[in-house]
Amino acid sequence: MSDLMFRPVEELAGLVRSGEISARELVQESIDRIDELNPQINAFVDVFAEDALAEADGIAEGDERPFAGVPIAIKNNRAVAGRRLTQAAEFMGDFIAPHDDNVVARLKRAGFVIVGSTTLPEWGIVPVTDTRRFGTTRNPYDLERTPGGSSGGSAAAVASGMVPIAHGNDGGGSTRIPAACVGLVGLKAQRGRVSTAPVGGGEFLVTDGVLTRTVGESAALLDILAGYETGDPLWAPDPPEPFAATAGREPGRLKIAVTTLSPVEEAELDADAVRSVEVAADLLRAAGHEVVEADPPWRVPGVLELFTACFGPLVSLNIAFAQLLAGREITAEDTEPLSWAIWRMCQDNITSVDAAAAQVQLEGFSRQVLGWMAPYDALVTPALAEAPITHGTVDTCAADPMASFTRSGLFTPFTALFNVSGQPAINVPLCDREDGVATPLSVQVVGRPAQEGALLALAAQLEAVREWSPPRPALATA
Repeated sequence: MSDLMFRPVEELAGLVRSGEISARELVQESIDRIDELNPQINAFVDVFAEDALAEADGIAEGDERPFAGVPIAIKNNRAVAGRRLTQAAEFMGDFIAPHDDNVVARLKRAGFVIVGSTTLPEWGIVPVTDTRRFGTTRNPYDLERTPGGSSGGSAAAVASGMVPIAHGNDGGGSTRIPAACVGLVGLKAQRGRVSTAPVGGGEFLVTDGVLTRTVGESAALLDILAGYETGDPLWAPDPPEPFAATAGREPGRLKIAVTTLSPVEEAELDADAVRSVEVAADLLRAAGHEVVEADPPWRVPGVLELFTACFGPLVSLNIAFAQLLAGREITAEDTEPLSWAIWRMCQDNITSVDAAAAQVQLEGFSRQVLGWMAPYDALVTPALAEAPITHGTVDTCAADPMASFTRSGLFTPFTALFNVSGQPAINVPLCDREDGVATPLSVQVVGRPAQEGALLALAAQLEAVREWSPPRPALATA
């Protein structure tokens, strides 16, 4: 049973439905791999072994729920009723969530068995997963490198085969970045596609999703997660058919732009980042698409500051919630220096008018970029500017924590823009790196607004024509 956690989730559900294996056997396999590998990787905040097995015992052969008996992990910034919700922050204490967030409730209704919750950077701020509270989460391909963030624990858990799939979310690349670091597929859906009910629903930047091994799995899960929830202040239009159906079709001949121009002028791309786009362009041309090299108009002075003026208040809102739970105000000793710096910046320098004005200006910037992209069906960019960075390169406890925040943007300059624009974007593993780093090399593919189905079809085609599959990490095969 050693390869079970590397099989597609639909296949696993089929095995349970047919009675070829039991849900208990499947969940036990996940728990055994967590016991074996998590001490090296540190991907889990909590493991729910006893309760997960008890739930699995209640799933019988013939269960028609689409993913009955399949193990899954939830990033520890979404509420699972009766479980700790920590945001990887000491100041959250051991708060027990009183309800399931929408994404968790939908996954449960689909039959998934939650085996645990996964690590993230404190408050989900940076694209590495290294916290004062829970320690360092490691990349299963190279334990000295990051699995990315903020959904780093989920990415590491899937890549190492501790679970076949895991929840993540993306406010500046936090699903796509870790997917790129460990050779997984990470989709950021259209803004408003997946509700953050019951405590949200109108988020400007953040979208929930999953980390998977294949584009097909991501499409199937989007059909599970997507949809309006009562009271949502915004939502994406319903697709004409299930996303999985569209993703399963040939995309037709498309006009695709490719670029290696970083939106962050200071970011330097390594040779493999450039090569990823070149390889993708060659594959897409061979598949019959018109591929055009183009430079988007996205090097605009002050855009990073505007993004910080929107992102910072989101972080501060989480801290304000934690203050209510703690019954006192947060202090510098309660949190990591970077979190404190962002909190103080928002308290001292960013007014509510500043935050609202920043969003308005970013929306104007998005219109400019989307207008430029209108003649194209998709855009291909590097996923990352460099190989997954080594631990300590971005240090949230450094003497100058905002310098680390800036350094994180140099690592991941291509992702946050599409949280601002709201349009769908996906990470697709592509080939091996040539610089000796063991992690797979990926590209980012960006679609038209609210056209996840078409984007998934193109990503699935790229996945099919690459004639390569991400290798398993050595520690997962030992």
